[in-house]
Amino acid sequence: MSERLAVRKTYKLFIGGAFPRSESGRSYAVTSSKGDFLANAAKGSRKDARDAVAAARKAFPGWSSATPYNRGQILYRVAEMLEGRRAQFVAEVVDADGVTAKKAGELVDAAVDRLVWYAGWSDKIGAIRGGANPVAGPYFNLSTVEPMGVVAVVAPPAGPLLGLVSVIAPLIVTGNTCVVVASERAPLPSITLAEVLATSDLPGGVVNILTGSAGEIAPWLAGHMDVNGIDLTGADADLAVRCEELAAENLKRVLRPAQETVDWLADPGMDRMTAFLETKTVWHPIGV
Repeated sequence: MSERLAVRKTYKLFIGGAFPRSESGRSYAVTSSKGDFLANAAKGSRKDARDAVAAARKAFPGWSSATPYNRGQILYRVAEMLEGRRAQFVAEVVDADGVTAKKAGELVDAAVDRLVWYAGWSDKIGAIRGGANPVAGPYFNLSTVEPMGVVAVVAPPAGPLLGLVSVIAPLIVTGNTCVVVASERAPLPSITLAEVLATSDLPGGVVNILTGSAGEIAPWLAGHMDVNGIDLTGADADLAVRCEELAAENLKRVLRPAQETVDWLADPGMDRMTAFLETKTVWHPIGV
């Protein structure tokens, strides 16, 4: 009996809670850190980016109006499901980064913990960043935070799972929706995460994940008039400058890439949660 041939998978995009093929019909080979073939991934296009933005915009009203408690519960559910597929994620991180299974396990566990950590902030960030302001007059002056809208993200090439979770979770826990360009080098953890999101309680369109070339896709997102902000964490210096120039067309808020290598295992702090929030202040006469 001849030796069995493995089934070579071709993974799809994640847009609007579904898994469509790229409209371009293109794909590219994904290899391990040792150069071994792992699978084929879809190579997203301009049209795919537009579709993903439309899905994110459609999902925004419902997601942003959900209670913070509800958003936190959904993130916690995602963490539960990610942990349920721990073995698969560990294997994918080993293939992607060439680390030991023990180290990969630590990174996967950190990704689960990161989701739980952000879930806990869902109903607290408003109290920390908002509140009553003292004013010289017979008025109540109240400030509250609101999500910006649709945020595009260039995911970090390093930390294909933990880094990805660390840029997505703070956006969605605060009510934004997003379109993510996954790591081109190591997209498989992002695709598996998309499968987790699709089978969790997260509404379709809140997170959309495109695989392919960041240099090709990100500029279209940066120039898209229905995108409110862009996180350039995973962009190189040339791509970051190009995207910033395009983002200026409609005054997008831009989170520039860090000057030094990011330690995704470090305490994330609050900066990523507040980067794409806006503060609304309301005045109301006292006694009326």
